[in-house]
Amino acid sequence: MDWMKIGSAILIGAMILFLWPRAKQMMQESRKAEPGEWGSVLLILLAVAGFVVLLVMMVR
Repeated sequence: MDWMKIGSAILIGAMILFLWPRAKQMMQESRKAEPGEWGSVLLILLAVAGFVVLLVMMVR
């Protein structure tokens, strides 16, 4: 391993270490999703996945 990979690994570990408490706080203070919202999320995810598949097919 060269020094660049070691430095990158240390920086990624530090980033996770510093962001973890804030992410935990955000999860505790966020509102809970209602049953009707999950359908909208699924529709958006399917649309994005379909667009990515379309782009991949256009490149081939």
